[in-house]
Formats: sequence, structure tokens, C-alpha cells
Amino acid sequence: MAGEVDAEGEGDSRLVAKCQAGDTAAFGELVTRYRTKAYAMVYNMVRNEQDAWDLTQDGFVKAWKSIDRFRGQSSFYTWLYRIMTNVTIDWLRKKQIEGVSEFDETIALTGIEPGSATTPHSEPLPSRKLEQVETRQRIDAAIARLSPEHRSVLVMKEIDGLQYQEIADALGCSIGTVMSRLFYARKKMQILLKDVYENF
Repeated sequence: MAGEVDAEGEGDSRLVAKCQAGDTAAFGELVTRYRTKAYAMVYNMVRNEQDAWDLTQDGFVKAWKSIDRFRGQSSFYTWLYRIMTNVTIDWLRKKQIEGVSEFDETIALTGIEPGSATTPHSEPLPSRKLEQVETRQRIDAAIARLSPEHRSVLVMKEIDGLQYQEIADALGCSIGTVMSRLFYARKKMQILLKDVYENF
């Protein structure tokens, strides 16, 4: 996750240095640069647009307050990702959305996929489209039943496409812990979605 560079060629490290000197405009540039990625990551964990925007905002506020502690041992985005993940996991715990909870059907699932890397080239048949929507809803329901720790690892690996080391850096744990949590999360998903897996 190398830092991006803007049109003027200014990289994350230079913007961070400006932030650490109190330059709020530089932080505004970092927010603009990463807000879409940060929102997509949070949304994939909470599956609610308003909550995702609120948590993303909270994460950026926390990042600004903590910017003096950033030492550049990882990329700025890895550091930011860790803050966003921690803010989201804390919120999930407070809401008591734990691995044993039932799926909250009051959460509106929309067709918006902010984390989607591609869009289909042709429209599927209506029957196939309905099957895809139902399957997606089943997957969302299963993800909602995972604990925050297992959900975060699954989202990072399967939806955000991060490598094991990137996930470990973002969560502040070992690669072994990441692999263990991911293994558990995948096994639980297979149990919850047994019929879906059998049809693929």
C-alpha cells in the first residue's frame, strides 16, 4: 500500500510532515486522498451508509489528533487503516454486534458497492440478478454474525484484497494471528452458507 502522489508530486510523507507542523490544509489533502478507500473499508464492516460516514469521520478526527505519533514505520494509509479499523471494531462492540447476534434486518442494504473494483460489462438475466441479490444478502447476513475481530480480517482479505502482512500491520498483530482469525472466519462462513458454497 504505497503512498499515493498528487498532481504536484507531493507524497504522503511530505503531507504528514506538514500536518505534524500544524498544517490543517495538508491534512485536508490526505482526507481527500483517502476518504473513499476509508469509507469503503468501514462500510464493508458495518453495511450501513450513514454509520460508515460517521465512523470514517471519527477515524479522521482521531488520525488528526494522533498525527504527531506517526513515525513512518509503515505507510500513512496502513496507519490510517489501523485507526479506521479500531474505531469501527470499538463501535461494533458498543453496539453489541457480536458473533452470536442475529442479522439486523433493519439495516438497509443498497445496491451501492463502494469497495467494488469492477463493474459488470453486461446486465445479467432478471432471474440470475435476483439470485445474486439473494446470495449477497445471505453473505452480508453471515458476515454480520462474525465477531468484530473475525469480520475485520475477512473484510480486509476477501473484500479489500490486502496481503497478510498488511492486515497484521493494520491490526497490530502477528501474521499467525491474522491467519488463525481468517481460518476461523472462513470456516464459520462455510457453515453459515453451506448451501451457497455447494452451488458454486
